[in-house]
Amino acid sequence: MKWGIISDTHDNLSSLKKAINIFRQQKVKIIFHAGDFISPFTVRLFEGFDGKLIGVFGNNDGEKIGLKKAYKNLGEIHEDFFLGEVEGKRIFLTHKGDLVPSLAKSGDIDILIYGHTHKQEIKQLGHSLVINPGECGGWLSQESTIALLDPEALEAKIISL
Repeated sequence: MKWGIISDTHDNLSSLKKAINIFRQQKVKIIFHAGDFISPFTVRLFEGFDGKLIGVFGNNDGEKIGLKKAYKNLGEIHEDFFLGEVEGKRIFLTHKGDLVPSLAKSGDIDILIYGHTHKQEIKQLGHSLVINPGECGGWLSQESTIALLDPEALEAKIISL
């Protein structure tokens, strides 16, 4: 099974639609969203997605109550971070990556996911696989990207939309 990783969608509906179509084609069952959804209406693009979303708010997510309400049937959006076990892997999901180096040094986290910088990154840091999928929205870098993760092999790759 593959997991989808996305961040900084910033209401770019065209890019978000492409990302979700790739997730469907790849039979992704879990999507991790590292923040900056922006508007609750983006949830409509997930119609028919047969999986779960785990997300966190980003610094631009102002309508938090509306986002939580809109996404409640799809999954969960956490305030600052998600820390938990998903299918046997310890996951830390956040928007800003400030804590990533320290958490990687702890050796307690298998996969560290963050966004915010709009820059793609996949690297091994100690025991942890660190992933920033870049920006789905493409507004800053002019490149819309997501990541696919094989959680069993702990291998990820960036996908350009």
